[in-house]
Amino acid sequence: MRGNVAGLLLAAGSSSRFGADKLLHALPDGEAVAVRSAGNLRAALPRVVAVVRDARGELASLLRAAGVGVLACDRAAEGMGASLACGVAATADAAAWVIALADMPFVRPGTVAAVAAAAAQGVPIAAPVYHGRRGHPVGFSRRFFPELLALGGDSGARTIIAAHADAVVLLQCDDAGAVRDIDTPGDLDPV
Repeated sequence: MRGNVAGLLLAAGSSSRFGADKLLHALPDGEAVAVRSAGNLRAALPRVVAVVRDARGELASLLRAAGVGVLACDRAAEGMGASLACGVAATADAAAWVIALADMPFVRPGTVAAVAAAAAQGVPIAAPVYHGRRGHPVGFSRRFFPELLALGGDSGARTIIAAHADAVVLLQCDDAGAVRDIDTPGDLDPV
């Protein structure tokens, strides 16, 4: 069943607060932020698609080299919701989706695997929680396919989670990376 869970890496943001393309920024070991995020997703799921703005750009090339499928979303400028909808449409045959953010390179593969396992077992919405904070990635069952396809704007799947709070299963984890995203260069400082 895990093979029928699609991993979606949302990598079409504009990096406006970072001041440069944060997804291409090198981590201390030289690996790009988005490539590390993709690798963490791939370690837990055999099928991963990255949603990007430009299929011919450097980011897309690096992600392909890392073994990730790449999908350019024509609606990416609308925001995260539109990118997510593009990814779900491209993986419409999946039984569930694990949605990860490309600017979260510190999420452990084990956390991704726990969310993927919950999604594969039919949990409606699964999300890790670290010290009381809901994190990423988030798994969605097939039940939410129409709502995921209808997303637009920049709110991502927050509206779905809020509308179906009773369907959210929180998975306790000891992974600070599940709540650590990169918005500014200072966010890369060691914690």
